Amino acid sequence: MRMRLPDADLCWSFISGLLVALSFPRLDLAPLAWVGLVPLLLVSGRRPFASGFAAGIGFFGLVLYWLNIVMVHYGHLHPVLSVVAYLMLIAYLASFFGVAIWAGHRLKERLGLSMPLTLPVVWVALEFLRSFFLTGFPWAMLGYSQQSLLPLIQSADLLGPYGLSYLLVLSNVTLALLVSWFARRTATPFPRMALTLTLLLAVGNFAYGQFRLQQQPDRREASLQTVLVQGNIDQSLKWDPAYQWNTIDIYKRQSLMSPDQPAQLVVWPESAVPFFFQEPGALSDQVRQVAARRGAWLLFGSPAYEDINRRRRYLNSAFLLSPSGQDLGRSDKVHLVPFGEYVPLKSFFPFIDKLVVGIGDFSPGTISPLPMNGHKIGVLVCFEGIFPELARDYVRRGSDLLVNITNDAWFGKSSAPYQHLAMARFRAVENRVWLARAANTGISALIAPSGRITAQSALFERVGLRGTVGLGSQPTLYNRFGDVFPTLCGLISLVWLFLAWRRRPV
Repeated sequence: MRMRLPDADLCWSFISGLLVALSFPRLDLAPLAWVGLVPLLLVSGRRPFASGFAAGIGFFGLVLYWLNIVMVHYGHLHPVLSVVAYLMLIAYLASFFGVAIWAGHRLKERLGLSMPLTLPVVWVALEFLRSFFLTGFPWAMLGYSQQSLLPLIQSADLLGPYGLSYLLVLSNVTLALLVSWFARRTATPFPRMALTLTLLLAVGNFAYGQFRLQQQPDRREASLQTVLVQGNIDQSLKWDPAYQWNTIDIYKRQSLMSPDQPAQLVVWPESAVPFFFQEPGALSDQVRQVAARRGAWLLFGSPAYEDINRRRRYLNSAFLLSPSGQDLGRSDKVHLVPFGEYVPLKSFFPFIDKLVVGIGDFSPGTISPLPMNGHKIGVLVCFEGIFPELARDYVRRGSDLLVNITNDAWFGKSSAPYQHLAMARFRAVENRVWLARAANTGISALIAPSGRITAQSALFERVGLRGTVGLGSQPTLYNRFGDVFPTLCGLISLVWLFLAWRRRPV
């Protein structure tokens, strides 16, 4: 019996996805995103969807490998079930790649539209769809691969991460056409228009970035001496009632360390207070004493609840205390993690439970900036930092500072904490606002409106990270108009596909 060799086109497509994945943290080989899709585009003509799907499997399979750590080590899911769930999610996400490549070839075949014109538009439209479809999972959008190159990401204040995604896809398509032209000069026309457009946009993006950086977007008249407390609490102990006093003691000692160094704002991570702070008691009093003894505003994560019509709603919240220890307000998480903080359609699937330990299913809150001495703080809890529209809404409601409190202990020492931080940098640039990020096990960081990281902790260390944040945002095109660009790409894509369907062969 002859062994059948793997399909060469699909192998090259899979390799293409791997190359693009390497442009993301932790390897962070950003230039690969400009060329990584070329092998896929060179071989995708014969089997467009399958080729795109194979590339998506390679890309998401590598970028999201850490999901198995979450499900097995912390969610206590059987390794076999973890692999099945992982492969199902990867297949779902890979289908976006497959549809994009299929649509590009179909529009060329039916309408005679070139790939440099259509594929970047369709790609952005599908990335935007992925950001909200089925609750949304906009992790690892292509534009995020450039997070370490400050001049290139400044255009996020115009179009969010979608503008860079467009430019990267356009670059790959143009390079693929150039390779085809060099290989078959007589059969393939020279892609003059595509090359000209790509160079103009790439140079323009870089020039705009340099211009914005020269304007010193990080300067603010008002500022705060800030301490981000990274407690490094082991996830297996985090919700253990017997460890509550020890947890508060750890945060208390880190917060009060170096009393000779001024601190105006102290930030603890998501669920740093692993009990209901809203209930009076000795533990809650200990937290208030930290703010009073430090003489600083204290922002921290804690679960909360509301009783409405005899039903109790649990919330993943952040509380703000004044320098005297008084309550200033509570902000509740808006975008919850499916199967992490609640189970979708639980009434239909009662046998499915959450993958992580906690107090119960959470309910979504509303966007409520916290008042602080004439200013406002917008709190993004955990993976809310990957949703551009949430940060934008907080700033549009008057937030002068964004704070991302998170618990990335689930990710272990994988690439995920670095990827999570990379996306948070875009939120600062999009809204030209400072962002303070406090994480239980890291990575905690202070991020300037330029996307520059001014202070950063290591993973799995107990530290009080010090630095200065500015207060106030600057107006940006993205903050004012939001996702107009990807929405327009979506509408154009639908029109094109409708026209292509109308011209289908009889």
